Amino acid sequence: MHIVLHQPEIPANTGNIGRTCVATGTSLHLIEPLGFRLDEKQIKRAGMDYWNRLDLHTYINYEDFKKQHPGAKVWMATTKAHKSYTDVTFGPDDYIMFGKESAGIPEEILVDNEDDCIRIPMGFDIRSLNLSNSVAIVLYEALRQNNFAGLESEGNLHRLHWKSED
Repeated sequence: MHIVLHQPEIPANTGNIGRTCVATGTSLHLIEPLGFRLDEKQIKRAGMDYWNRLDLHTYINYEDFKKQHPGAKVWMATTKAHKSYTDVTFGPDDYIMFGKESAGIPEEILVDNEDDCIRIPMGFDIRSLNLSNSVAIVLYEALRQNNFAGLESEGNLHRLHWKSED
């Protein structure tokens, strides 16, 4: 699975998304220009000590991304879409793109990809959710549809044991 951020602006959001990507074995693709430097303290703080384990790819612009991934299935998360993220079937190698915090994915890109646009349902009086929350919502649905392939299926207590294990 792949997450694509088109011109992200807030380093803490990208750091949080990077941490989510490491936790799920997902690649993170950043399309420039970025609203921050990748070596900023805020991005590393939000990504914690996981940032060095992130499968990170950067592109100079959207055309560069498309050129490097011809034929890739790219879902575009936007508040302007007709269908919900739960209405589509995600494949294990799909890309899910999110736009910058202040404006989303440019409409020039959206109009050429209408059938691949998805949205998260929300109330009528709100513009959007936080970017890192939106990524987590859609990514985990995509992973669920693919049976959380490659992810840990059970958790363990640190100091004690579950009573069912006694």
